[in-house]
Amino acid sequence: MQAVCVSCFNYYDNRIKYIESFLTKKGYEVIYITSNFDHIRKVKYAINRSNVIQIPTLPYYKNLSFQRLLSHYLFSKRVIDRINEIRPDLLYIIIPPNSLVKFVSRYVKKSHTTLIYDLYDLWPETFPSTKAKKLLAIPFKFWGKLRDKNIGAADVVFTECKLYQDRLKEQLSGIKTCTLYLTKEDTTIENSIDVTIDTDSVNICYLGSINNIIDISRIHKLLHAINKLKPVTLHIIGDGESREQFINTIRSSNINVNFEGKIFDEAKKKAIFDKCSFGLNIMKDTVCVGLTMKSIDYFQAGLPILNNIKADTEKIVENYEIGFNVNDENIDEIAKKVANFDKQKLSEMKIRTKRVFDELFSIAAFNNKLETVLKEVIE
Repeated sequence: MQAVCVSCFNYYDNRIKYIESFLTKKGYEVIYITSNFDHIRKVKYAINRSNVIQIPTLPYYKNLSFQRLLSHYLFSKRVIDRINEIRPDLLYIIIPPNSLVKFVSRYVKKSHTTLIYDLYDLWPETFPSTKAKKLLAIPFKFWGKLRDKNIGAADVVFTECKLYQDRLKEQLSGIKTCTLYLTKEDTTIENSIDVTIDTDSVNICYLGSINNIIDISRIHKLLHAINKLKPVTLHIIGDGESREQFINTIRSSNINVNFEGKIFDEAKKKAIFDKCSFGLNIMKDTVCVGLTMKSIDYFQAGLPILNNIKADTEKIVENYEIGFNVNDENIDEIAKKVANFDKQKLSEMKIRTKRVFDELFSIAAFNNKLETVLKEVIE
């Protein structure tokens, strides 16, 4: 049996490799199709693995541009050409781009191949600019319909978070649908949770890209409020185009900032997490997302979060008591709680946070969900 996994943006390490491993254990020969264009760095690149097919892809340099839509459209057509050559038994397709849904669904209706769609992101819904959404309402509507009108061809639709099911409730009506959360290998150096906090100050971590979708203003308001009660040090792991703005804004309130840059060594990252009380998981309200990869990293390390992401993450934080949900009305209240948190309560919260990772986001949890949902589809 053959399975083809498709991901335009090379979501191999944080999605496809776990699907590939699962399907391989089920007896499938897995072929992975992706592009040869790096969406983040805007450069061409090559993958050196025997089961990978890279589609020559038209470069684009602006995320909101006709060139990008054309690039994705041509990629989708070329993917179908390769699928027609392979004629697999199963297709696992990560969305976006939405144009893939149109072409793949058309293929499946003729071939009767088992089809799984994985809604990893919502375009154009997740586009962060409200102004752009208003100005481009008509093309955005067409963009969304490429997905919405054709997604019903799937045997199963996975969504990266429950929020996406809620947003597409009408379009997914009558389709077998399930939330398949992000996952990671548990690379924790030790199973024990270290609480090495300095009770005279508050250490907080920001992990991830520093870009135009993080809410720098709200992060500043929160840290400023905490800093008035107890000195704050912000540890930044990551980088991005808004780095200087982020650091300068935080430092304007006499908050100490330790810019660590990108760290890939797990031991070094854990050492920073261990001395922090909380991790920041705060984005602009215009971003349509229910879960972030950075939150999974925090959970894996047993680091509670200061969060403003709605839906899935908000409920997890509240139900499992693994941090605080932040909004404009409760910033002062949350600041007092953070500043006055004692070591024993923090230790208990860190243990609960690691438990959430094990129960919801571990490889075992991921595979169990796949096993349960796909049992009737692929066996």
